[in-house]
Amino acid sequence: MNKILIIEDESSIAELEKDYLELSGFEVTIESDGSSGAAHAIDEDFDLIILDLMLPGMDGFEICSLIREKKNTPVIIVSAKKDDIDKIRGLGIGADDYMTKPFSPSELVARVKAHLARYKRLTSAGIQENEIIEIRGLKIDKTARRVYINGEEKNFTTKEFDLLTFLAQNPNHVYSKEELFKEIWELESVGDIATVTVHIKKIREKIEESTSKPQYIETIWGVGYRFKV
Repeated sequence: MNKILIIEDESSIAELEKDYLELSGFEVTIESDGSSGAAHAIDEDFDLIILDLMLPGMDGFEICSLIREKKNTPVIIVSAKKDDIDKIRGLGIGADDYMTKPFSPSELVARVKAHLARYKRLTSAGIQENEIIEIRGLKIDKTARRVYINGEEKNFTTKEFDLLTFLAQNPNHVYSKEELFKEIWELESVGDIATVTVHIKKIREKIEESTSKPQYIETIWGVGYRFKV
């Protein structure tokens, strides 16, 4: 049985949606607060999420963004906001559909079924989850080439990302600057190993709470660098 989460603060609307979905064979959970709804959406596995925009605690745009950082679960936004800019924004941050209130409950059910079928086709066709490395608050999304520290995204250049990812994938191994330069820049180091030092410094500024006492990338004096786990 497919599980649906409704995040909606208007109880009459939420209950109507729930009734129609349950009649169609879905298991439905309702959250009326934005913050608790976001937590529930991320902590539990739902097959689809129906999301209002104007919510207490946290608005629907924020919730959709948080969900997209963690999951590919289909999201249908339902809102009284009718302006195109709101629709564009909602779809732009990762919503799969946008329905304007008032709408027919039977249409909602039809769209839910269509998105679930589409998502099933995509996943069964071999679309894989993003490859993620997570270590003590550091999250490296190798597929999307994005880096987060305690949920906050940090901007990385191509070589900074490659260097951090290489070290994180090979923890507790000490690499010399020459080895890292050859691995990441694919060149023999001829007086260019200072490039590695500069990039390590920039990476630390982005991921370390204290650059003088790094918890991720450790300097092994006279040898090189090691990623600690």
